[in-house]
Amino acid sequence: MTRSLWLDTTQGAARREPPLPATADVVVLGAGIVGLTTAYLLAEAGRSVLVLEAGEIGGGVSGHTTAKLTAQHELIYHRIGSAAARYGASQLAALEWVAATAGRNGIDCDFERTASHVHTTDPEQLPVLRAETEAAVAAGMPAEFVDTIDPPLGAVGAVRFRDQAQFHPRKWLLGLAALTEAAGGRIIEGVRATGLQEGSPSIVRTSAGAVRAADVVVATHYPVFDRGLFFARLEPTRDLVVAGPASREIEGTYLDAKTHHSVRAVPTPEGRQVIVGGEHYRVGDHVDVDARFARLEAWAREHVGLTEVRYRWSAHDMSTVDSVPYVGRYHPRAKHLWVATGFGQWGMTGGTAAGLLLRDLVTGEDNEYVDLYDPNRFSLRAAAGMVSANATVAKFLTGDHVRALAAPGLADLPPGEATVTRQGVSMVAAYRDESGALHAVRAHCTHLGCLVAFNNAERTWDCPCHGSRFDVDGQVIQGPAVQPLRKVTGKEER
Repeated sequence: MTRSLWLDTTQGAARREPPLPATADVVVLGAGIVGLTTAYLLAEAGRSVLVLEAGEIGGGVSGHTTAKLTAQHELIYHRIGSAAARYGASQLAALEWVAATAGRNGIDCDFERTASHVHTTDPEQLPVLRAETEAAVAAGMPAEFVDTIDPPLGAVGAVRFRDQAQFHPRKWLLGLAALTEAAGGRIIEGVRATGLQEGSPSIVRTSAGAVRAADVVVATHYPVFDRGLFFARLEPTRDLVVAGPASREIEGTYLDAKTHHSVRAVPTPEGRQVIVGGEHYRVGDHVDVDARFARLEAWAREHVGLTEVRYRWSAHDMSTVDSVPYVGRYHPRAKHLWVATGFGQWGMTGGTAAGLLLRDLVTGEDNEYVDLYDPNRFSLRAAAGMVSANATVAKFLTGDHVRALAAPGLADLPPGEATVTRQGVSMVAAYRDESGALHAVRAHCTHLGCLVAFNNAERTWDCPCHGSRFDVDGQVIQGPAVQPLRKVTGKEER
């Protein structure tokens, strides 16, 4: 099974204390890096803030990252043209805000300065890396091209950003939570938002009742409310991560621009451990995730001397069609409904920058980055990206139904295996555990009806269309779905 090093090495106080307050100035949905940054800043600004988290603080995407704190976001600067300087400045400002806030408030989050590298093992990609270096330098970034890196990782060249950072994301989030509460904010875990009525005030419906709020901030990674057409503008992907002791010293952070192999090392109570990511795939695609973990482990043993896998987990990412996150008004007519999503692999600085921007949007302060991150921006490139993304969704909608029609019945399903198949007029997703017990649920995702696919490493049902994830009994693990898959009982063996 999978577990995150960040969650395993921290212990947060439980904050499960419904009933909910009847009102708040601001309701923030999600206690990850966007939600808690926003909540703390608004509480400091004098707003009454309520944070609602379906799981636990940092237990979602923010607790399953590789936690690089850098303005070097793969090879973005040569792609985004005239937006590069402002994008880079906002990301560097976010990094420095984390550094200053952690230092000023004594948050022990293993913050350390380090160099960041994006390298390539393919000589044909070197011109792209040189173009990225030139664009990053022109944008004011602390960038340089280098021929070699240490460890080598097979690299033939790299873009290096000086004076970047890394940290322990959940220690940071628990520190932010304490600051938020000290400023008068309230955080409640174990409460899932299920609906929203926009107005003055808006009404947030949840699994524990309703709350009225002047402003609502949706910081749930994937926006949970079906408005704004975000399902057509976001690409859900997962990267696998393994961690453990290694025979080689690792200083700095590294990302292969072609293979997406990611490397860094962190201090832990068990000693310094290396964190290696890779094996990028679309959520819900029909891949053998266990086999991908095995390939990642083999790569880590060969290239960084990994001696033992003590942790393994998956990082969940959402990418926008133009590579710049969506932060701002949820839809063009929204007045007090805000959203932040689409950080790709770069939610640590991206999510912090989003919190800084959302604070200004809610309080009515000027911010130079409003148009850059506007969720409702439009470009021909973005339109082309939407067409491509939705063609992928259509492929899954048709292909998965054909595959399910050919799948065997549930009576022959062996222990440890899963299938999606037709039972009568219904499509059923079934997993038989090692004890022989059958877990059967309706196979259509409760978001927009795509068929789910089984993740054999994490024992979850994942939706390939928009990234929702469910456990084997249908409970929501990750949105945009907010309702569980309905259980199938009685005749599932037929």
